[in-house]
Amino acid sequence: MGLFSSINIAATGMSAERLRTDVIADNIANASTTRTAEGGPFRRSRVVMRPRVEEPYWRSPFLPEMLDNGAGKGVRVAEVQKDYAAELRLVYDPTHPDAIKTGPRAGYVEMPNVDIVTEMTDMIAASRAYEANASIIEGSKAMFLKALDIGAR
Repeated sequence: MGLFSSINIAATGMSAERLRTDVIADNIANASTTRTAEGGPFRRSRVVMRPRVEEPYWRSPFLPEMLDNGAGKGVRVAEVQKDYAAELRLVYDPTHPDAIKTGPRAGYVEMPNVDIVTEMTDMIAASRAYEANASIIEGSKAMFLKALDIGAR
């Protein structure tokens, strides 16, 4: 494990959380979009992250083999998924241009499945995770500077 591994790992987390923040901002911006290029109302997006584990990886000489599942290399964004599981909201507005014209749901408009409260909660979590990774980088820098200071004596 190299000297700058902690900074590299924290940097992957900051990059992933920045993308997560961008996706959340897109969700909030499209919270009332009833017509998209794909057709139908906007669907909420979410970021799926996976650990970055590459072979060969550093193994601790002090950790029993059965407990050692590999040292982490950080996180990566696996994909940005559309949320088709959550149902769309129905709002009664027969004057809306995207209102359903026939059937039992006539006059209703399908609205995006974006919940502003959930998005703001996710935004706070992403912001805090970003700040935590920035703190790790600052701590690593302080540790390196102290090591240089000790080595200079």
